[in-house]
Amino acid sequence: MGDFLAGKVVAVTGAGRGIGRAVALACAAEGARVVVNDYGVSVDGSEPSSEIAASVVKEIEAAGGTAVAVADDVSTMAGGARVVSTAVTEFGRIDGVVCVAGILRERMLFNMSEEEWDPVVATHLKGTFTLFRAASAVMRGQRSGTLIGFTSGNHQGSVSQANYSAAKGGIISLTRSAALGLHKYGVTANCVAPVARTRMSAGVPTELTEIGEPEDVAALVVYLLSDRARSVTGQVYTVAGPKIAVWAQPRELRAAYAADGGWTPERIADLLPGTVGVDPMPMLERLEAMARAAAAGDRPNAGGLGGPGRPGRDPSAAGPDAG
Repeated sequence: MGDFLAGKVVAVTGAGRGIGRAVALACAAEGARVVVNDYGVSVDGSEPSSEIAASVVKEIEAAGGTAVAVADDVSTMAGGARVVSTAVTEFGRIDGVVCVAGILRERMLFNMSEEEWDPVVATHLKGTFTLFRAASAVMRGQRSGTLIGFTSGNHQGSVSQANYSAAKGGIISLTRSAALGLHKYGVTANCVAPVARTRMSAGVPTELTEIGEPEDVAALVVYLLSDRARSVTGQVYTVAGPKIAVWAQPRELRAAYAADGGWTPERIADLLPGTVGVDPMPMLERLEAMARAAAAGDRPNAGGLGGPGRPGRDPSAAGPDAG
């Protein structure tokens, strides 16, 4: 066992399978005491089972580590709070939370129902909030701690996962808000956008030029939880096998100002295209390229933009332990 996280207490949601499991095992292997959370649901969020989290605890203990299982639903305030309170009760503190839990319900926007929208947003976005909310209250008092949200390249947009994309974009904004609000208390917050082979990525019908394993993602998470990353906050990182990339911070690209009298639709139509213009949408360009490839009889190539293999499906996801 290593000591990169020696003395730290870390809670990982969605830790029963895939990326979440790899993160929990890696944290324990580097000396952290781990709260393993997984509601144990299937890919669409149904059929919860508490045995999933318990099995990972047994793996950690068999390797000489220390862990405890919590099978609560983190999309509820009580569930998120229980994950954090378990860490404090069992181990006396909470040094890091890693919010990997998520589900998918794929549907075109014009066909998507409320029942397909709400659970996805609740599990991903609210599930991150509930952990951040409970953990930040403790970390503020400790004057230290790390919050890690899991996003996706699909935060740029998706053909048939508007629910998932909206949640993943929200997680980025939530994480940046946490970084700003908690900085003076010594608490950091960052996002990881993984591209890794999991039970869900196996169904992506494209050639992925950049993809790794859950263990690649886990290594980055361990670093972000460690004291070596104390100055890193408000960042979004993609990890795809041998590649780690940082996403740009949102910023204005170009601006124009009305000389006098304010704006009218006619003035905007005359000025905006040539001065402010547009910012090209990489996902749309990729979608068009894939359509051309498909029309030519070629298997679409996903490219390497640090996002999903297909603009409608996300290979970074690991099902109920999806990122």
